[in-house]
Amino acid sequence: MEAALGHAILTVWGALGFDAELMARYGPRVVDGLWTTLGLVAVSCSVGFLLALPLGVALVEGGRVTRALCLSFSTFFRGTPLLAQVFLVYYGAGQFRDALDAVGLWGVFRDAWWCVAITFTLNTAAYQAEIIRGGVRSVARGQGEAAAALGLRRGQTYLTVILPQALAQGLRPLGNELVLMIKASSIASVVTVYDVLGATKYAFSRSYDFEVYLWAALIYLVLVETVRRVWNLLERRATRHLRPREA
Repeated sequence: MEAALGHAILTVWGALGFDAELMARYGPRVVDGLWTTLGLVAVSCSVGFLLALPLGVALVEGGRVTRALCLSFSTFFRGTPLLAQVFLVYYGAGQFRDALDAVGLWGVFRDAWWCVAITFTLNTAAYQAEIIRGGVRSVARGQGEAAAALGLRRGQTYLTVILPQALAQGLRPLGNELVLMIKASSIASVVTVYDVLGATKYAFSRSYDFEVYLWAALIYLVLVETVRRVWNLLERRATRHLRPREA
């Protein structure tokens, strides 16, 4: 599948009039970088969402200490640059090599890809938690009261009543967060991860042909536009019960 998609991408590039020799030499490396980018975004956004669910609920339902801890986490990762966070994890992990080696985690933190994936996950979890918190607060209080009147426990109420409505309300900002993560993934190239931009920088350093950056811009544009269109379909389907029926 990867080979077929890579061939299709190179064919499209050729049809657009890009330099065939340059494309044959560096195109496969850029396609490999595309898979790296997709992997980073998929892992960070999916795991970040799993972390954001309890964080978002805790920001609403937690006690004073719990809310303070969750708010501190959210404030730090939303208030500091993503690039600085990547540097803190990638370069800072080496300061604790002995401790990480003792617990068997140095093998993870010595790999630039995992450092970036962990940083992206924590960063997007903070943003998604705030989106979920806003969605939960948008659900009318009467929904929870009605569920309690039916004998549902608090956990059951959240799983079956509150969270589905909160996520439906937050679909649009969650989609925006996914788009932002796709574009922000280019930061990974700064710490030697050969994603789309990393592979493009390598190609430019060997060829000095600015055309390779047009490849990268086109790839990011296609990714973002694809996600936008797919997310629009998901949002329309998830919120179809909120729209008035046609006559």
